[in-house]
Amino acid sequence: MRRLRMAMVGGGPGSFIGPVHRIAAELDREIELVAGAFSSDPARSAEAGRHYRIDPARAYASVDAMLAGERGREDGADFVAITSPNHHHLPAARAALAAGLPVLSDKPATATLAEAQALVEDVAQAAVPYGLTYTYSGYPLVREARTRVAAGALGTIRKVMVEYPQGWLAEAATGKQAEWRLDPTRAGLGGCIADIGSHAFHLAEFVTGQRVTRLLADLGTVVAGRTLDDDCQVLLRFEGGARGCLLASQIMLGERNGLRLRVYGDAGALDWRQEDPNRLTLHHLDGRTEIVQAGDAALGPAAKAASRTPGGHPEGYLEAFANLYRDFARQLRGEPGSLVPGIVDGLRGMAFITTAVTASRDDAGWVDLIV
Repeated sequence: MRRLRMAMVGGGPGSFIGPVHRIAAELDREIELVAGAFSSDPARSAEAGRHYRIDPARAYASVDAMLAGERGREDGADFVAITSPNHHHLPAARAALAAGLPVLSDKPATATLAEAQALVEDVAQAAVPYGLTYTYSGYPLVREARTRVAAGALGTIRKVMVEYPQGWLAEAATGKQAEWRLDPTRAGLGGCIADIGSHAFHLAEFVTGQRVTRLLADLGTVVAGRTLDDDCQVLLRFEGGARGCLLASQIMLGERNGLRLRVYGDAGALDWRQEDPNRLTLHHLDGRTEIVQAGDAALGPAAKAASRTPGGHPEGYLEAFANLYRDFARQLRGEPGSLVPGIVDGLRGMAFITTAVTASRDDAGWVDLIV
């Protein structure tokens, strides 16, 4: 069975996430990068093509040129990966879908809620797969946590705590990665809440299997001169009755990438940390504490399928990202079992961002999360 051929939008010189997508896509040898519109600058797109070692003729000057060029080839791209800043997501996804090509996009789905709602219609009309790389849903022990919650191991969920502290924007920041995230014309309505808060929101819903129905948001812009939020606290209410709290901040000096999820039920609790991703802690009502580790023989099928190495051999961010690409490849081949987030997750993520930003700005108190 041949490898699937991927075309990439974004990922040009200076990109962080573009090379991550490429590594993840190719890790299991099910996918190969063959083409791309890596930058809106044709020279920089060509430079990226040389870096990725693809045919120079397939490093295109624009998305439209890429889609036209790949359409005319027998070995043309099978799907499009979108790794560009948020404001590019809708036009790139819309163009690829109109060309009949499946899309795997970096999150959030779009820059605004209205765009996400429009994209829902585009995906429905195209009738080809669309996925989002909410990376942390690819970790084996996150999938194990989801399985155990669904099986009732925690009983009735009472409390959900999800936090995502970073410190890299604790002072005035320069450079490509900071600049576009702080620019509302490229990032969209939200800053920190869109960049990492959306990850925390998705993780909480993914593991608990419950949707947030109401929220109370307090978003702040701490560093002088910024327009978008860089520090966020959001209280949550879940459809099953649980209360929750989401913290996302990029001004917490000394923090690196501290995503952590804790879920408390009436029969047990769990604790998972992204910076120690190969360990899942479970607390039981009888007082026992159970440590579940990556590679354990007792893991469920979803976690085992997402694992590549025996216990004691750490797997992390790139492997989790690769699990989403492997799932997407199998989805394109019509195989079952994919856990890649889709357009519904994208719409919910954008609704969360928009609701949190507007509710905080308007000092609205508790509001419904309507999707």
